[in-house]
Amino acid sequence: MNSISILENIKKTSAAAIALIDPDKKNDSKLTDMLDRINRSNFDAIFVGGSVMMDESYRDRMSFIKRSTTLPIILFPGSYKQITTDVDCILFLNLISGRNPQYLIGEQVKAAPIIHSLNIPSIPTSYILLDGGTVSAVESVSSTTPLSQDNYELVLAHILAGEYMGNALTYLECGSNAKISIDPNLVSHIKKSMNSPLIIGGGINSSQKVISNCKAGADIIVVGDAIEKDKNLIKEIAEAVHNY
Repeated sequence: MNSISILENIKKTSAAAIALIDPDKKNDSKLTDMLDRINRSNFDAIFVGGSVMMDESYRDRMSFIKRSTTLPIILFPGSYKQITTDVDCILFLNLISGRNPQYLIGEQVKAAPIIHSLNIPSIPTSYILLDGGTVSAVESVSSTTPLSQDNYELVLAHILAGEYMGNALTYLECGSNAKISIDPNLVSHIKKSMNSPLIIGGGINSSQKVISNCKAGADIIVVGDAIEKDKNLIKEIAEAVHNY
C-alpha cells in the first residue's frame, strides 16, 4: 500500500479520526487497554510515536501494536531512530514553525536513507506547533517556540511555505496535554487559502470541539490524551468526526 492509497483510505468521508499512541514505557500498563478502546471505536488509523527516543523495548511495543489492530499504522516520529518496519507509512515531518536546523533538515537527512532502504511509504508533512497554553514535549525537545493562535497570517504563511516546498499534509499541533485546543476560527481562516489536507491535534477532548473544527474545515482529527480517559469519550469523539 503506497502513501496515496493510505491517505485515500483514511479520508473515507468528509473528515477522518486518528488515534495517537505514544509507545513509551510509561504506557506499558495501559497499552492493551488503549488498543482495545481504539479498536472498539470508529477510528480510521493510528499514529504512533513520541517526542523522545524510548527505551530498549520500543520496537517490541511497536510490534505489539501492529499485531493488535487491523487499522493502518502511521509513524509520527520524534527522531529518525524511531523508524521501524512495523508501520504502514511514515509522516516525513518538517517542523517548519521552529528554526532549529535539526528538525528542519538534520533528522530528515538521517531518516531518508533508512526509509529508502526499508521501502516504507512516506507522506511529506508540514508540522506546525501552536500555543496550547502549556509547555509541550515537542517544545522542550526541539527548542521550538510555538506560534500564537492569534496571529492568523503568520500561521498561514508557514502553511503556505510548507505547501510550496511540496508537503502533502499540514499538521497543526497544540501538543500533548494542551490546555487550549486549536481555535476553529483560525482553522476557518487558513482553510480558505490552503490546498493540503489539514490535520489538527492537541487538546481535542470533547465531541463539541470536534464538530466545531470539522465545520471550520479540519480534514483529520487526532485524539491522544483522551484515549486514556473515559472509553465512552473516545467513542463519542470518533463518532462525532464521522457523523459531522
